[in-house]
Amino acid sequence: MTPLARPAGTRPVRRGAQLLVGLVLYALSIALLVHAGQGSMPWDVLTQGVVRRTGLSFGTVTLAISVVVLLCWWPLRQRPGIGTVANVLVIGALVDPALAVLSPVPTPLPVAVGLAVLGIVLNALATGLYVGARLGPGPRDGLMTGLVARTGRSVRLVRTTIEVVVVSAGWLLGGTVGWATLAYALGVGPLAQVFLRALTVPAASASTAAVPHAAPVGAGVPSEDPTARDVDPDPDAAGERVPAAC
Repeated sequence: MTPLARPAGTRPVRRGAQLLVGLVLYALSIALLVHAGQGSMPWDVLTQGVVRRTGLSFGTVTLAISVVVLLCWWPLRQRPGIGTVANVLVIGALVDPALAVLSPVPTPLPVAVGLAVLGIVLNALATGLYVGARLGPGPRDGLMTGLVARTGRSVRLVRTTIEVVVVSAGWLLGGTVGWATLAYALGVGPLAQVFLRALTVPAASASTAAVPHAAPVGAGVPSEDPTARDVDPDPDAAGERVPAAC
């Protein structure tokens, strides 16, 4: 893994604030989907499974998985950015408090459905904010882009393969898979594209903001199909690479 990438010098205050707000909202969106119990984002299904097997908190497992995935960047020669480190620390630190705040909220079916839908929309907004800040991809998206570069396979194939494996492992460990998992996979890409168009900070060499191109997320999440908790740091060149997670 190469040294930490420095952000371009364009609008640093806006980019830093946008990154932070996006990550805070991302953590909240995770908590909304988990609390709703209608199915979680692909990587969060795995997190739930590990939580059930180990008894550790959701935030602790989220942080641990992020670190493990980040270590996988080393052989792939991926370069983390400030946003990559912030993604690991902020989301890992805020998921547990967000779940604690939501814990008293009852979840009869109509409420659960509403929370799940809100979580999906909020996740797309959060993706637009933090990915649009252009400060580096999250660990999971960096893994995806690294594998694409090393294997020569398409983004869609690599991302779908990763997320199918992750969801399957999480489900076998006891994670929650439901209609919201599928709705997230199908809906977050198009929604995140809308937010990315409005929120992407122009590159230093650009006189006007370029419009990123997002594609629906295959069988798992985002980003990237924004997925995802993590997405390509440069939407201009992303093609179908839009959001998964955190």
